[in-house]
Amino acid sequence: MTWALIALQLIVNAPPALTADADRIRAVDVARLEEALKQAGLPSPADVQITLIPDDDPDARRVPSWIVGLALGERDIVIFPNRVLAYPYDSLESVVRHEVAHLALNVASGDTRLPRWFHEGVATSVDTGWSMGARFQLLMAMLARPDIAQLTRLFTSDAVSDTQQAYLLSALLVDDLRERYGAAVPGAIASRVGAGASFAEAFVRETGVTPDAAAAQAWAGYRRWTAWVPAVTDPSAAWLLILLLAFIAFIAQRRRRILRRQRWDEEESQPSGPAVPD
Repeated sequence: MTWALIALQLIVNAPPALTADADRIRAVDVARLEEALKQAGLPSPADVQITLIPDDDPDARRVPSWIVGLALGERDIVIFPNRVLAYPYDSLESVVRHEVAHLALNVASGDTRLPRWFHEGVATSVDTGWSMGARFQLLMAMLARPDIAQLTRLFTSDAVSDTQQAYLLSALLVDDLRERYGAAVPGAIASRVGAGASFAEAFVRETGVTPDAAAAQAWAGYRRWTAWVPAVTDPSAAWLLILLLAFIAFIAQRRRRILRRQRWDEEESQPSGPAVPD
């Protein structure tokens, strides 16, 4: 399927307290984001409406605290900037790219419902992929070798750790799909769904395998990547090493985010000139 070429525009609505966050979103590199969507075979949604909501707003209190952003339909995004702390988001800009990718999937599929794991995996892939720290966390997530049904259940869990694990596994699976079947395969699958095919049918048409078979391929490939761990030590020491690496990666990531947040606060506290109306 082909789409008309539409220039992506980010229209931000925010209260005065979130003006600095709104300015950062307006400065997102739209051309780079459009290129990332194009590589994934996805269209650019037009006139994206982004609403920023502070955590002390009544609307924010009705949304679980671990939810950072919401993509609604084909054009609307809601973001809670004060919550930008957890994977898969590394920054406010990352949240924007992630949620715009969700909108693009909705456009490609004709707003037909796609599996949550596919949505989140593609959005993470379009954004910035996943970090080395996330790879270490995957060592633990891989122990169960989940099938697609188990992955879906992780997303419906009330536990934040389960949701994070679901993001990690989805990112790995989509990353593997794009390597095996072409970078644009997400858009091709979504387009077939938009044309009336079921997701399972569209998936097989584009890859030649079922989602569960694709998951098994991805897990096997990742286990080869991590095969050196049990090879260099006994099982108990291997898990200790895994936990240590994951902890070090987590602490380093948290430290970077804290420093970044402090820098933002310092920049916001600096006096600025008179506001210019949009």
